[in-house]
Amino acid sequence: MAVKSFTVDLDKPLVFQVGHLGEAYNEWVHQPIVSKEGPRFFANDYLEILTRTAWWVIPLVWLPVVSWLVSISFRMGLTLPQVALAMVGGILIWTLMEYVLHRFLFHMKTTSYWLNTIHYLLHGFHHKHPMDGMRLVFPPAATAIICVLFWNMFRLLSPPSVAPALFGGTLLGYVAYDVTHYYLHHGKPSKRLTQDLKRYHLNHHFRIQSKGFGVTSSLWDHVFGTVPSTKAV
Repeated sequence: MAVKSFTVDLDKPLVFQVGHLGEAYNEWVHQPIVSKEGPRFFANDYLEILTRTAWWVIPLVWLPVVSWLVSISFRMGLTLPQVALAMVGGILIWTLMEYVLHRFLFHMKTTSYWLNTIHYLLHGFHHKHPMDGMRLVFPPAATAIICVLFWNMFRLLSPPSVAPALFGGTLLGYVAYDVTHYYLHHGKPSKRLTQDLKRYHLNHHFRIQSKGFGVTSSLWDHVFGTVPSTKAV
């Protein structure tokens, strides 16, 4: 007896539906619905609110934290060039994190109910609804939890005076990533650099999702051989 395939009802909350797609999930999630109207995730209104974040909240929340971290390194004796070097190092670390997370976590292949559901919440929804402007940046509460983990790693692996500036640079890289990502979907670039970035990212969304994982930079795509072809989108 053939098993009837599951069909997602787009008029109902999606999060607890998508897991039922099983092996069909990966194909379904990479067939984008291009609309500025985002879907409903949860039936519960409080949970639904937590999934929505305006882009400007990211710099508003995290740039003061970056400034505070940098000030700690200054107070612990680092000079301006040393702080600048640590921050540049942090930004470089972020670009690698951006690539690794995007390629290996956000684009992992899943088939089980709960892994499909988790993947959809992490990144799948963005490929399904790429123009949903209220779900293009990471909610600060979730970022704060991740920051605690990485801050402790930075403290263990770098000198006490360097760790705050290094982590501040990484956090600054994250802010640049989230703001840039929003702009690439909703902005109208007029400069060559931003036009190329937008073309590169939309190529990842609409033509070849298995390459082009860099958002703020294609550096690590070149290093690891995941640069897509130059064929027009």
